[in-house]
Amino acid sequence: MDDSHGSFRGRSGAVLAVTVIMLLLTTLFVSLRMLSRAAIVKKVTVDDYLILLAWAIAVGLSSAICFGCAWGLGRHEENVPNSWQTNLRKANYVFSVLYQPALMATKTSILAFYLTLPTSNKSFKWACIGTLFVVNAGGLALGLFTVFQCRPVGAAWYVPTPSSAHCTDIITIYLSSTPLNIITDLAILFLPMPILTGMRLPKKQKIVLVITFSFGAFVAVVDVIRIVYLQGAARSRLREIALATADGQMRDAEQTDFSWYASLSFMWSAVEVNVGIMCACVPGLKPLVARFLPRLLRDSGDSPLRNDSFMNPDDAAVDMRKAQRVPSIPSTPDDVLRRDFSLGPQDGQGEDDGPMGMMDFLTTPETAAFPPAERTQTALTNTSRATPPGTSNFFDFVDMKGRKSLVQTSNRESVFPIAAVTVLFFIWGFEYGLLNVLNQQFQRVAHMNANQGTSIHSAYFAGYFFGPPLIGRLVLKHWGFKACFTVGLSIYASGTLIFWPAAVLTSFPAFVITNFIVAFGLSILEVSANPFITLCGPAQYAEIRLNLSQGVQAIGSIVAPLIADRAFIRTQLSAPSLVNTQWAYLGISLFTIFLAVAFYYIPLPEASDEELEDAAERLDGANKASMFNINIIWITLGLGVFSEFCYVGAQEVNATLLGSYLRVIAPTYNVSNYTAIAHTVFAVSRFVAAGLGFWIKPRFLLVFFIAGAILFEVLAMNYTGRTGTAMITMVYFFEGPIFALIFAQALRGMGRHTKFASVLLTMAVSGGAPFTPISNVLTLSGPGPMYALVVGVATLAGTMVMPIGLNLSPLARKQVDPIADATTPADSRPSSTSSRASKALNFLHIGKKDDPANGAEWHERKNDGT
Repeated sequence: MDDSHGSFRGRSGAVLAVTVIMLLLTTLFVSLRMLSRAAIVKKVTVDDYLILLAWAIAVGLSSAICFGCAWGLGRHEENVPNSWQTNLRKANYVFSVLYQPALMATKTSILAFYLTLPTSNKSFKWACIGTLFVVNAGGLALGLFTVFQCRPVGAAWYVPTPSSAHCTDIITIYLSSTPLNIITDLAILFLPMPILTGMRLPKKQKIVLVITFSFGAFVAVVDVIRIVYLQGAARSRLREIALATADGQMRDAEQTDFSWYASLSFMWSAVEVNVGIMCACVPGLKPLVARFLPRLLRDSGDSPLRNDSFMNPDDAAVDMRKAQRVPSIPSTPDDVLRRDFSLGPQDGQGEDDGPMGMMDFLTTPETAAFPPAERTQTALTNTSRATPPGTSNFFDFVDMKGRKSLVQTSNRESVFPIAAVTVLFFIWGFEYGLLNVLNQQFQRVAHMNANQGTSIHSAYFAGYFFGPPLIGRLVLKHWGFKACFTVGLSIYASGTLIFWPAAVLTSFPAFVITNFIVAFGLSILEVSANPFITLCGPAQYAEIRLNLSQGVQAIGSIVAPLIADRAFIRTQLSAPSLVNTQWAYLGISLFTIFLAVAFYYIPLPEASDEELEDAAERLDGANKASMFNINIIWITLGLGVFSEFCYVGAQEVNATLLGSYLRVIAPTYNVSNYTAIAHTVFAVSRFVAAGLGFWIKPRFLLVFFIAGAILFEVLAMNYTGRTGTAMITMVYFFEGPIFALIFAQALRGMGRHTKFASVLLTMAVSGGAPFTPISNVLTLSGPGPMYALVVGVATLAGTMVMPIGLNLSPLARKQVDPIADATTPADSRPSSTSSRASKALNFLHIGKKDDPANGAEWHERKNDGT
């Protein structure tokens, strides 16, 4: 036998050994969990029964692999007798059918456990319910797809496969399920972290608790390892088919050494299932650890009494009283000692019927050792005082400290939050630029035509139309700016993961859906990021700040294509190269998920509708003026939305035409180099506009840049060679600052309607969808890309509507022009959101008196016109 083929048994022995060992470990973990729950906690719940179901399915799944190894799984096809093929196929089919149910049962058990946690945080509960739905709905769909992988079903184990049957390759099904598995794994991993990290516990106990719930990370790691082998199997299959085709042979799935290349994929699938069950059992083992290894849960210096969380509560109270030499107190019912010590009942939480409450099970060991009086005092000490309505304290232990409002920050105070969000802008631009290159690679590999490319482009911008009103407005209104960062990044990461089935199946519809979801997530990010930069700091510098941040974003979009081109441009346009791009998508997705988690913990200021309304008030009342019985702020916003819609349309028309335009006017030029130059000029212009903003009013800058873009686009239509190249480059220069100038001015004076205005302005980005198909039609069937630029000219002319309206209307000019000290400087404002307090700041300071409501000193203006 050739060394490359290994021994006669091949991989069968290794696959069998690993599968059996993992099943034995899983059985041990499940047994210890049930012992802990039944013998110590003395309460078996739904999640325990579900983990037993998952274990039972895992036994069947592992048995199928072991049975398959006995009939050739892990051997090369040439070493598997024909008489074994039927049994081998039956084993493979049973395994594939049981895989999704095993994952569903495990994840459902974990989520059912999460739903029993006594928290008043409704967002956490709804997130668990949503994840539960995705796990079971997606798992059911994939499970049915696996069951009916062949039509008729029996063809899955017939040898040879009937010519009338149609079967989907099982490796393709597994790769297609990758996004769902990774997304739900990460969701389950990170869902409880905000609650756990926010609890007031001794350091060691908090670390133990977080680590306990972090074991799910191993499942995600195993899933990625499994993907490596699935990709190897997919490449092997493609290579076999390509060689067979080159030899003029017709070979189907069973003739491509399936028994060899799929064996490790099956093994790692079994590892994934068993590791998932073991990780799900880890939190349930804490009672055993506390009973037999209590030192693992103690901080140094703690007394044994205060750390024995699982001793009898009455005995603990007696021992505590003896230690403190205090008089005996009447016995207290067990349910009082074991109840979560909150100041009031929590949602869905009543008295604990079992001998041990969930708080004692999960959190600090000191809880059970406190006598009633001390527990009550501890509860009063550890819960926030005078918590305002609507502020959630998870487990009543979390310290939710208030921070200074976003609109009350000074220049110095705004440096950190602006820098943090600007870093997000850069990463966002970098990933967007990288995705553009990967998308182009996909379209080349899949041999998509121009119409399909246009459809993908339009689907992307359609995501901007639906994302802000459906999700962005809800998140921004109820949870604030930072929540939009986390939600938007998470959806964006999910969209990039869905590239896997699109690439595996080389599916045009799947790729359209992927682009839609990516844009959907980015739109939620933009709903928050742009107004955050606009509002954070003194109002007169809003346009400057937004142009600087978007300039950094543009730098990211420049750097990414340069890196991606070097990585992929030399790659042969074949299926294996498409497999390589999938790893880039996976890397983007995982990094984005961790970025979303990081931004959850970064301290950033927020602003309520009341604070936004207070900040919008001006002594001259400019934002309260009306025109045609309509408040001027709504007229300005309407003009802004229309102009933003047209501008994005123009920007996308020019972006999609740039390559073909350069190939027509300068066929000897390197298109990639000049594209990079154009995007660099685009980024530089944003920094230039930011500098000019210190001396020139934004409405004048807007007229200047739009007019310049129109002028040079007209010139680009009439020149070729170096002149034409310079003209189109100048179009990019004048386009750069337009978005930020429109957005920031349209947002001025909106007050309590600021968040709604941001939703409408972000929806206007969907203007990139309708105009690009028109320019493509002119390019392909009309006079060519030079004259297709007329679409860009027309849309830029539409963009001019807003600056014309602002400059012609005195009321609009007064509203949008930034003025220093329009209200009292932010540093002198109180942090209260009270409208009365805000109005009091409009008084001049000539005398002092104590404000009885706030206990602060206020200055009162003499009402004599001075």
